[in-house]
Amino acid sequence: MRKRAELKGFDPGSMQVLQDRKPLGQHVFDNLKQAIVRGKIAPGEWLVESHIAKILGISRTPVREAIHKLERERLIERQPRGGFTVLGLNRGDIDETFGIRSVLEGYAASLATRKHLPKELKALEKKIKEFKHCLNLKQMDALPEINTEFHELLYDLSKSSRLIHMINGLRDQIFRFRQMILKNEDFAIISHEDHLQMLKYMRQRDADKVESLVREHILRGRDAILREFGK
Repeated sequence: MRKRAELKGFDPGSMQVLQDRKPLGQHVFDNLKQAIVRGKIAPGEWLVESHIAKILGISRTPVREAIHKLERERLIERQPRGGFTVLGLNRGDIDETFGIRSVLEGYAASLATRKHLPKELKALEKKIKEFKHCLNLKQMDALPEINTEFHELLYDLSKSSRLIHMINGLRDQIFRFRQMILKNEDFAIISHEDHLQMLKYMRQRDADKVESLVREHILRGRDAILREFGK
């Protein structure tokens, strides 16, 4: 029997307030998307338009709009018997996404190393310490968010709005992968050490070493996930 998503991340009582801020269909889409990306709705779970509308206490029209957007973004898949299921990740998705990331983010880190002001590195240092603190306390669930914030701060230092926009286009897929990777304590430790090295090379203005390290960092994550798929 197919498991229907319970939508625990939604607050039906807030729908009217949020409707005044942005279209209701967009609100439903944003919340469903984040629930999928953050693993609150797992791959294989079943999304049914009427069920979602009933839980949220709204009409089916905005739900239908949200469902169609999720389908276009390849987060869900239509089923022959009705409804949609959340898509999981396949080897092709992983290989392609990490390959693109390694190029874009490596280049962004290189630009950041050349363009940053020394005082701007303090924010990166703060995130590294925050990551280490949570790692020491075994607060693994907090690591993906901190990791994401570190990388966003780093790429902002590239001061290339076009490049940042391209990287942000992969943000949601990246977060799904980070959740998988950083559940492993050994890999989280390696990730922390990589961040320390990135900061060191940035202080030295060694753009080539930073770019190379960022690419290795990303592809190491790809290999870790592909190993999980091979089990």
